[in-house]
Amino acid sequence: MTGVNLKSEHSQKACMETRKVQRLGPSTLAMTLPAEWTHEHNVEKGQEVSLRMGGKGTLTVLPESATTEDTEATLRADNLDADGLERAILAQYVLGRRVINVETDEGPISSEHINAVYEAESQLMGLGVIEETPQSIAIRCSVDPEDFTLDNLLRRLESTGSTMRGEAAKALAHGNRDLAQRALNRERQANKIFVLLLRLIFTSFQNPNLARAVGLDSTFPLIGYRSVAKNLELIADNAEDIAETILETEDARLGVDSSTVRRIREFTDQVDELTELAVDSIVERDYNCTIEVREQFAELKDREAEILDDLEEMDNESLLRVRELLVSLQETGQYAMRIAEIAANLALNQDNEFVTITSGDQQTGN
Repeated sequence: MTGVNLKSEHSQKACMETRKVQRLGPSTLAMTLPAEWTHEHNVEKGQEVSLRMGGKGTLTVLPESATTEDTEATLRADNLDADGLERAILAQYVLGRRVINVETDEGPISSEHINAVYEAESQLMGLGVIEETPQSIAIRCSVDPEDFTLDNLLRRLESTGSTMRGEAAKALAHGNRDLAQRALNRERQANKIFVLLLRLIFTSFQNPNLARAVGLDSTFPLIGYRSVAKNLELIADNAEDIAETILETEDARLGVDSSTVRRIREFTDQVDELTELAVDSIVERDYNCTIEVREQFAELKDREAEILDDLEEMDNESLLRVRELLVSLQETGQYAMRIAEIAANLALNQDNEFVTITSGDQQTGN
């Protein structure tokens, strides 16, 4: 994070030196800035810095450079193959670049590289080609961080995964391959939301002023949100796996009877409730909610084995497909538990009915 964090009790390991506070006037206190920090961020006499007051007695000092977005990057297509270029565009998007230039020094950009640019554009929200010449392509991201909150995007990503599972379950119940394909097609939207989440998390970490714009009081929860976003992406991947498993059979029924189909749909509904509850726990910072997630997950712990044990006789290939579907549902529940564990950590980092946080000054009566 760019900036200096000054804590009332002690500084972080990276900022261990202390500074004496001086009085400049009847109501003004001042302190000097570390020379190493001012040199690193080109802060000179007369320039302005930004101050942001956070929780837990923190004061963050930001240089002027931290208040402007790192806007542009240039990728050398000569040094990248098509797949490497596509991944590089994705990386620059996640890092918050406003404009990404793709250039070549030797002849025109190849068709493979051009296709890679447009493939990357189709995968990323708000990204579009704004200029193209034989030797260069400029791509611009129109996403404004203030248009989204992290909590809203987490809910959208969870909802997309839940919709995919629901469509796959209906495809199984009705033998409808179109529904399974529809679930499969939603994976790209889930990935767009996930990568947009990464972009907002990275840019908020680099520039703490953006944290408030995306709905956070401080940058502290960002590392937890990064893990939550990844777990939700894995949940959507599991829903994609379920849809693919159903599409592998000719009638989309996996060769199971109506009773088993009903039990699989009930299992799916319970997993849906679990993932939604897990996201509620992270958004609301609700420790009671995390307890409920843990209790519901415990009830589902043996569901996969119970359904498999009760299956009628079937060939090994069909049995394997049913097992793959059930494993995906079980893993989804495990990812929801991971989200709830992160939520518990964040919930217990603030005063509530379970915990009271006391600073060192309060303990000594100062």
